[in-house]
Amino acid sequence: MVEYKWVALSNTTIGTLMAAIDGTIVLISLPAIFRGISIDPLTSFEYLLWILFGYSLVTSTLLVSFGRISDIYGRVRMFNLGFAIFTIGSLLCAATPNTGDLGATELIVFRIVQGVGGAFLFSNSAAILTDAFPTNERGKALGINMTAAIAGSLVGLVLGGVLALFDWRYIFLVSVPVGALGTGWSYWKLKDIAPRGKGQTLDVWGNLTFASGLTLVILGVTYALEPYGNSSMGWGDPWVVASLGAGLAMLVAFPIIETRVRDPMFHMGLFRNRMFSAANIAGVLSSVGRGGVQIMLIILLQGIWLPLHGVSYQDTPFWAGVYMLPMIAGFAIMGPVSGYLSDKYGARTFATLAMLITAGAFLALSLLPYDFAYPSFAAVILLMGMAGGLFAAPNVASIMNAVPPEHRGAASGMRATLQNTGQTLSLAIFFTIIITGLSSSLPSALSSAMVGAGVPQLSSAFSSISPTSALFSAFLGYNPMISILTIPSLAPVVAQIPKATYAYLVGQAFFPNAIAPAFVSALDLSFYIGAALSVAAAVASLLRGEKFIHGQTDPKK
Repeated sequence: MVEYKWVALSNTTIGTLMAAIDGTIVLISLPAIFRGISIDPLTSFEYLLWILFGYSLVTSTLLVSFGRISDIYGRVRMFNLGFAIFTIGSLLCAATPNTGDLGATELIVFRIVQGVGGAFLFSNSAAILTDAFPTNERGKALGINMTAAIAGSLVGLVLGGVLALFDWRYIFLVSVPVGALGTGWSYWKLKDIAPRGKGQTLDVWGNLTFASGLTLVILGVTYALEPYGNSSMGWGDPWVVASLGAGLAMLVAFPIIETRVRDPMFHMGLFRNRMFSAANIAGVLSSVGRGGVQIMLIILLQGIWLPLHGVSYQDTPFWAGVYMLPMIAGFAIMGPVSGYLSDKYGARTFATLAMLITAGAFLALSLLPYDFAYPSFAAVILLMGMAGGLFAAPNVASIMNAVPPEHRGAASGMRATLQNTGQTLSLAIFFTIIITGLSSSLPSALSSAMVGAGVPQLSSAFSSISPTSALFSAFLGYNPMISILTIPSLAPVVAQIPKATYAYLVGQAFFPNAIAPAFVSALDLSFYIGAALSVAAAVASLLRGEKFIHGQTDPKK
């Protein structure tokens, strides 16, 4: 008979893999989705942000609450519920009935349903594994599970590109049979073996304060990425400022509330454990540093590198996923290995080394020209993937080994919340740098390119073009120049352009060469910030101390 620990590993890995794939399958499939629901890429940045961020916003705000609820009412029960909710959400996304603005709104709501299910899955998978495996095998089990999570997020890039070639609804429909199988399997085989605290009550005020505060912060960050007035960004929008201020105030109040309630949602005393606090700090710094790099590299590939190498804009989403495969391979290689090694030798050395390697990979990316040779790019992202695999399992094992059994759900939720929030902040930081850089230099660069192309009469028209819209038009698989030159107000001017000149403007090379200097300059700054944060994560990781397992070793070591 198969040991229960392997049943738990197989089931949680299926759930984690499914939720992780869905998190990024949409990223690479947005062109097909936007065409399928008839949304204009030049006027749809808000929908793009919400389809991307809605899922992570919900999971981030609910993870700790769901983890604590699971500690009280049963982790397996809540994990099973998450499987079912996620499957229903996937089916709703695939069945989105309308198009246009209404269709986009429906899809965002259905993605939020998926996010609720994903929050149950992510908040409990590490805790269920920690319950099921002995201390000398937890790193290996968590390594396999984390490999599924990260590899799933990268597999989603390729799978999304393939399915999008047929029908955008398949992007969501593919999760339904997997979710149905996982739901049945988990209800049949998983069982709660962890101790539960008797007579515990739900911390209503703690849950409301944390969820509301984090929601307001992420909402503020999301809307800050949209234009406001004459600015290309919304950081000066009074609503954004108020949202961020109120959200941060609630998050500051949260630990105060938690020290004054009988059964807190999260025991702040866990942070007195050096292993737990240092590993979480290292994790969030890593997430902020690395979280935005994936989408930035995809934008680089889709908007600049692939068009310059003869790939049509419509095909760039698929090939961008293919060219990111070395990162998947790197993580798949090192994830399980690092978990096994951390079981024997502890996490500090491997996690610290991983973050230093990541910093080196960021610096290597900054040295590549925009028209790079692919083998060099592949080698760097392979190294970055291996570093991610080397860091993930040891760091999670440190966190889960440091807490008592009755708090593993909340601890797992806090770890995942910090990771997801770090990724969202990373996207906000990287997007802000890119959009600010493009706003200051792209209009003049495009105007100069127009003069160089022999059509100075178009120069003034490009001063009012939103760099954000132009960039994300390329990201969504549209030729930005075609989208811009078909604006009705430009029709009289465009009609006078010679056919050869028009063909040059809408060709593969014009837009990438015009946008590349400004984009790469801003991207390099993002890479430098990523490298600095990775070094800070390495320092935090080094300070975690020697190997520690709750109840077995001295926490002061």
